Amino acid sequence: MTIQATAMGTSTQMGKMIDVNILIEQFSTPDDRKALVDAFGRSGQDGLVRVLEDMKPKGRVRFASGGVGNDVKYIMELPSENGRRFRLVTDRNLAFGELYQGTRSRDYSVGAIELVLTPDGKGSGTVLPACKLTVDKKKQQIDIETYQNPWKLTNLMISSD
Repeated sequence: MTIQATAMGTSTQMGKMIDVNILIEQFSTPDDRKALVDAFGRSGQDGLVRVLEDMKPKGRVRFASGGVGNDVKYIMELPSENGRRFRLVTDRNLAFGELYQGTRSRDYSVGAIELVLTPDGKGSGTVLPACKLTVDKKKQQIDIETYQNPWKLTNLMISSD
């Protein structure tokens, strides 16, 4: 499945728009999910990122702002009442400047996309370009902390290959 969309900036990126191409070639397996959950339980986000780095790509995302795009390592379909819902997660390429300067952004080494595709062939979504996963031990849930503001996906065009 190929999805073309427009990413619209929010908050400090308000007014910016970038074309996005998302390719879903296959879904992750229950074993992939278990490997990520186990790694996160043992070593937090660092463990999760190490496992993501070793996974074979399941798809690709490319932002028209340049480059060949990034492999998407984990893709799952989630239950949805109306249409289809997908979550895509991958390790984030860290720029040399982030690593060299030791900036706070290097702690946000995961990127994620949430997509909702409606039966009428439209949909919406959210891109989290740089995020960090933490566990709220009181609530027993995983929290997502973003380094950059989320981008809203609109104008989705879906084609099946």
